[in-house]
Amino acid sequence: MTSREPSPAQPRLDRFHDALIRPFATVTVIIVTAVELPGAQLIAPVLALSLFAVVSALSISALFPWPRLRPWHRAGLLAGYAVGAAVLLPLAHATSVSAAFAFLASAAAGAKLASRRAAVAVAVLGALTATATTWVVTQVTSAPGQWPWWLTLTVGLPVYIGISRRDQVNAVLSARRAALQAQRAAASEAREAALVERGRIAREIHDVLGHSLSGIALQLDMADALNSSGRGEEAVQAIRTARALAVNSIGDTRRAVHALREDTLPLTETLRLMANGDAVAFQVVGEPGAVTVEAAHTVVRAAQEALTNAAKYAPGAARAMTLTCTEDQVSLTVANAPATAEAPAEVASGSGMGLIGMRERVALLGGTLRAGPDPDGGWTVHLAVPR
Repeated sequence: MTSREPSPAQPRLDRFHDALIRPFATVTVIIVTAVELPGAQLIAPVLALSLFAVVSALSISALFPWPRLRPWHRAGLLAGYAVGAAVLLPLAHATSVSAAFAFLASAAAGAKLASRRAAVAVAVLGALTATATTWVVTQVTSAPGQWPWWLTLTVGLPVYIGISRRDQVNAVLSARRAALQAQRAAASEAREAALVERGRIAREIHDVLGHSLSGIALQLDMADALNSSGRGEEAVQAIRTARALAVNSIGDTRRAVHALREDTLPLTETLRLMANGDAVAFQVVGEPGAVTVEAAHTVVRAAQEALTNAAKYAPGAARAMTLTCTEDQVSLTVANAPATAEAPAEVASGSGMGLIGMRERVALLGGTLRAGPDPDGGWTVHLAVPR
């Protein structure tokens, strides 16, 4: 199992513990023991002083992260720390706080080893070593003040304090990583929503202006060609047609911008307002329910285009609009009766580009669109898009 040192980004209480309490306790034990050792009655003084130097160095190093050490290297150092402190305990029994090294070693094992099994193993090794060493020393010497051998088994208990602290730090780090991932996911969703909205606006602009500008350009090219060939009246008529297309495109642009601003307006209410404004019969079949923004805009845009075409190419004809909602799709039918008046010359022959734009928009959503004449001479546009 891999091990990882806690991040510096810890709660304030953890930083206070790591920055003040642990270093203060460790340094206090080292200083007090160093002051007492020269005048204390030591068992095997050379060995005791050597162990004190090694254990002091290991206890100081345990205060710092070990990010570059592999797990088994860490376990080895902590095992050496625990064994050295355990052997020092009976040899320097005459000092007041040297026994604290064994307890600090067990706590360090719990805090620095990711594997609980390894941490407990180090603590048990330290406790058994302290017990065995103390029993041996009491058997071969008569120095008073030794710890009871059974009491030295408690030096391994602080490992659970270290494990608890490590679990707490890991829980905080996991929560912060989860919060960071949630923030990144929210930012990614926001960027995706912005891209979708940009695509929708681009399609609106393309549908409204692209076809109109293409028609205007064609009419102006035709006017230039007709004028060059001496057909002035036809050239003027082509220019008038181009102007009519420009005027219509301005109206279509306004309606598209209005539709883009209606995200919160229900589909049924939007179509009803549109029908009331143009004196169009409107009917709803089924329960509209929730409809995606893309589907709603597609239906509204198609309704605008169909009603505008009916008004241009069939002046005076009655128009009707029906919204049908089923469980899996929304469909719209716009029908007009035969014209009661002749269409103006500049719009009598359309390019069909508006119908192409509607088909493209519906196809992007996986829907269908049909448009064609009725047996009675009218015209019907029918589209269906998924909900």
